[in-house]
Amino acid sequence: MRPSTTSDSADPSGVPGPVPVMRVRSASAPAPGRPVNEDLVFQIGPLVGVLDGATVPQGFDTGCVHGPEWYVRHLAARLGVAEAARPAARLTSNLAAAILAVRADHGGQCDLDHQGTPSSTVCLLRDRGDQVDYLVLCDSPLVLDAGGQVSVVTDNRLDAAMAELRETVAAVPGGGADPVTRFRHAVSVQRERMNRTHGYWVAAADPDAAFHAVTGTMPRRGPAAIRRAALLSDGASSAVEQFALTDWTGLLDLLEAEGPGALLDRVRDAEREHPDRLRRHKPTDDASVVFCEFGSAVSAL
Repeated sequence: MRPSTTSDSADPSGVPGPVPVMRVRSASAPAPGRPVNEDLVFQIGPLVGVLDGATVPQGFDTGCVHGPEWYVRHLAARLGVAEAARPAARLTSNLAAAILAVRADHGGQCDLDHQGTPSSTVCLLRDRGDQVDYLVLCDSPLVLDAGGQVSVVTDNRLDAAMAELRETVAAVPGGGADPVTRFRHAVSVQRERMNRTHGYWVAAADPDAAFHAVTGTMPRRGPAAIRRAALLSDGASSAVEQFALTDWTGLLDLLEAEGPGALLDRVRDAEREHPDRLRRHKPTDDASVVFCEFGSAVSAL
C-alpha cells in the first residue's frame, strides 16, 4: 500500500491575524494483483482532489492509444495549471479548461468522439481562506463534517443509469444468454449513456461535463464552519456503501484517529472476507482517500 502523506496549507491572503490551516492526509493503492493504479490523489496549493479513472473492460475498444492512468495524470496536471492561472474562477470553469487541455494532450492520435474514450470521476475541494469550495462529478463522494452535522455530497446519476441499465439488460430477449454476452451488451448500453442529458456525466473529452457537476461552498468560520472532509474513490467509499464497516461519521473518526491508510487496510480485509460482493463485476478496486482537517490556527507573522 502506498503510504499516507501529510501536508498543511494556510490562508494565502496574507492578512495578519489567526490563519486557519487545512491539514491534508492521503492514501491511494491499486487493487490487489494489479500493477497499475487508475486512481489519483493530489494536492496543488489549496486544491485537493481524487480522480478515479474508468477501467476499460477486457475486449473493448476505446479509440485511444492512452489509458485511464494516463488520463487521470494529465487531468490532475491540467487542473493545477488552470487553478494557477485562475485561482478565483469557479471549479466548474477550471475543470472544463482542464478537460479541454487534455483533449490537446492526446496529440491528434485518438478518436475523442469514441464512446469508450478514457474518462474519470472528479472530487475536488479548494480552501479559499474564508470558505471552502467543492465539486463532485460521478461516483466519488465527498463527506463533510460542518456545523456539527455529517453529510455526504454525491452524484447519483451513474447509479440511476446503472439501475435502468440492469432493467434494460434483463428485458433483452433470450434471458438465458451467457454472462459474457449480457455483460458486453450492458457495457455497450452504459457507454451510450455517458455524458448524455438522461444518462450520467463524467470527465472525458467533452468539457461541458464539468458544468453538470454537483458543487457548493462551505464557510471556514462561524457556527456552520467545516471541520473535516473526506474525498473518496468508490473503492474507498465501499467501506460504508458496500461492506457497511461503519457509517460516514465513523469513517471520518477512523481517518482522524488512524489515518487514510487504515481505512484502505479495512477495505482490503473486507474484500478478502466477502469475495462474493462484486462491485460492478470487480471483486476489488483501486482505493483512494484524501482527508482534510480544518479549525486549527496559527498566528500570522
